[in-house]
Amino acid sequence: MTPPQTASLVDRQAADQLPAPPVLAPVAPAPERAPGRSARRARELVTSALFSLLGMACLVALWTVVAWRSPDLPTPIEAWQSFTDLVSSPFHDSGPNDRGIGLQLLTSIGRVFRGFGLAVLVGVPFGLFIGTSKRAWQAANPVIQLLRPVSPLAWFPIGLVVLKDSPQAAVFVIFITALWPIVINTAAGASSIPADQRNVARVFQFGRLAYVRHVVVPHTVPSTITGLRLSMGVAWMVIVAVEMLSGGSGIGFFVWDSYNGGNLGNVISAIVLIGLVGVVLDSVFVRLDRRYAAGGSV
Repeated sequence: MTPPQTASLVDRQAADQLPAPPVLAPVAPAPERAPGRSARRARELVTSALFSLLGMACLVALWTVVAWRSPDLPTPIEAWQSFTDLVSSPFHDSGPNDRGIGLQLLTSIGRVFRGFGLAVLVGVPFGLFIGTSKRAWQAANPVIQLLRPVSPLAWFPIGLVVLKDSPQAAVFVIFITALWPIVINTAAGASSIPADQRNVARVFQFGRLAYVRHVVVPHTVPSTITGLRLSMGVAWMVIVAVEMLSGGSGIGFFVWDSYNGGNLGNVISAIVLIGLVGVVLDSVFVRLDRRYAAGGSV
């Protein structure tokens, strides 16, 4: 018979040899939605809308005061009547001198996109080239700095002499105007590649094309989009002035023709429509900038 002390010692040794019970990790509680998040977002939207309405009300009030002191300027109510008349039949076409405001806008937008498209085709590759080559930048920078400050309207006679056509000359002016922001911003992005990325390209022995494709272009995209946004904004402003010179069609021609006819209500209505189109065009590039500047991929 085993003594009690020996039995207890055997029991302890057997217990030590048993596997330890598994340790259960604490179960994390399921994430809960932030209380009131939707309500806060709704309040922010309502507050933003109220302040926007407040700003518009201040503008209308100032407009009313100026119109009261200048009888030739239409009041907001008179301008609204002209606006509703214009948008009631925007696409009617009764001849060269009687076209709807929608057709005039489409004509101007088409010219802007043609000039802007040519500027993109030329400006982006040229910006990448001079941004990745020190010698090319030294050669191109003086020319860019000389031509960039020139007023867009100063290019219209040159385009008219070369192209022999007013609408094509307007497209040429848009091309020249939109070119410089694209070139400068693309070159700035291509020239600011971090040293770590260049060293990695050397380690992997990237060729010229591979280096441009996998390193230069992804790093340059945010800067290029900024240049595109600036170029589109400038091009949309310039088209109005250019069409005042070229005549015949377009929203700029409509504004000038309405002024000569003494119809300032149509002038103000056209200004509002020009602003709305500009907001829409700018919002496109704002969305692109938010997507790719935050690290998105092309």
